[in-house]
Formats: sequence, structure tokens, C-alpha cells
Amino acid sequence: MRSSVEIYNLREKSSRIVWQTDRLVEAPNYAPDGSHLLINADGLIYRLPLDGAAPTPVDTGFARACNNDHGLSPDGRLLAISDKTEFGKSAIYILPAAGGTPRLVTKNLPSYWHGWSPDGARLSYCGIRNDVFDIYTIGIDGGEELRLTHGEGRNDGPDYSADGRWIYFNSSRTGLMQIWRMHPDGTGLMQVTGDNQGNWFAHPAPGNDKVLILSYDADVFDHPRDCHVRLRLMDMDGGNLTTLFPLFGGQGTINVPNWRADGEEFAYVRYTAADGQETD
Repeated sequence: MRSSVEIYNLREKSSRIVWQTDRLVEAPNYAPDGSHLLINADGLIYRLPLDGAAPTPVDTGFARACNNDHGLSPDGRLLAISDKTEFGKSAIYILPAAGGTPRLVTKNLPSYWHGWSPDGARLSYCGIRNDVFDIYTIGIDGGEELRLTHGEGRNDGPDYSADGRWIYFNSSRTGLMQIWRMHPDGTGLMQVTGDNQGNWFAHPAPGNDKVLILSYDADVFDHPRDCHVRLRLMDMDGGNLTTLFPLFGGQGTINVPNWRADGEEFAYVRYTAADGQETD
């Protein structure tokens, strides 16, 4: 497995490589100030410069089993992580972006972080309760979680729109995984995509005009890695859905918010196939 962390520029319609490694790395977040990316590997979070230098670990204290659900707050001061060190199941924690001791946010487990509200006051996440995958939000100081879906298929990957009016997520409630959206109180539910592809991990752009998604072939179950997938871009209501490019990836490619703050670029991870070949 070879991981290639890359950045796609919408205006130039081209990608550039930031860093490549024989390690499995996943889920790049852009720092709000555009200075670096965050990635995860081997249970840790790393800060990756954009100049080709090697990544350096972020001090996450006792949390040494972080998964690929992590991201910086809108102001760049805090970092949300999902880690299973303490309980054996994924829990959501917050810590200073520079590093420090994680503070538990979610009591109910497992919980997998996926988004910050634009004001930095709440987190959106997928929670599995009695084997049911649903969308929840919670204040950054913890407390009671707000359940927004109720077992209508599998619901996952919630991310806020830049204006805070919508939470985009993927759901299998109509069969094949598709993108949906709803208001942060769970009202206004609307299906956004409805094609013959398995659509995951919708990330609204900072300009509140586009949404990036990851698409699998229709016969692929769940969101595995090592697949031929596509990164696609659409309007906020699902119109003008266009394939930007195919790649070998899947799990780890864009699991979490990955846009640069000006909306001109996004980060992703491409993987090398087992036979050493990649897609074009």
C-alpha cells in the first residue's frame, strides 16, 4: 500500500502531490489558515506541511488509537478526534489544536466525529446505538446528544454547510447509499442524489455553492478502501453533478472535511492498487 496525499485545485482542474509514503495515511483536513494538513496514521494524528516535508505528530496525550474521523474547529484553535484507547470503542474528544490532553465529549459509544458547526459550538457525528447507525449532534462541552435520524437505513458522514442551515449526510434508507440533507434540528429532510452509484462523505464547500462527494460502483457494500472510486462535485441541491476524476481509494480518501478555507482547493488521499497500478 502506498499513500499519496494530494490537493486538487478547482480553477486549474489539476492535482499536485504533497507527500507520498509506504505507510497507510488517511483523511486529510486543511488547517483553517491554509498552512498545513492534518492526517492520521498508526493511531496518531500528524501535522503535514505543504512544502513536501515529512509530517510531525500532534500530541494527543493518552489517545493513541485515533481513527480517520478528526478535524479542526472553524477558528483553528481546537481539534476533534475519535479514539478508542479509553473505552475500547470510538469516543469523541476535543483538545487544543497544538496538542494536549483530550477531553471526552460523548458518553454514548461508539461515536465517530464528522463535522463542526460553523460557529464552533456543536459537533456532528455518526453514533451506533444497538447496531443502528444514526446522525447526532452535541455541544462541545458534552451533555445530552441530539438524535436527528431514527434508524431509516444506515446514516453516516454528517457535515455542516458553511451557512449552518444544513447537515449533509449519506443514508441507505432508499436502498443504495445516497446523499441527503436536513436542517440541524432534523427538519427539512431532502434527498440530494439519486443515481446508480454509492455516494458517501458529502463535504459542502466554504462558499456554500458546491458539495464534494465520494462515489463507489453500485455493487460495492459499505465504504471499503482499495476500490476504484470517483470524486464528484455538485450544486448544493444536487444539480450539475460532475465527476472531477477517478482514483484508487475509498476509505481514507475524504472521510472528513477537507476544503481549504477559500474553497479553491481540497485535499484527499490516493492509494496504489495491490498490483501496483493506479487509475488515471
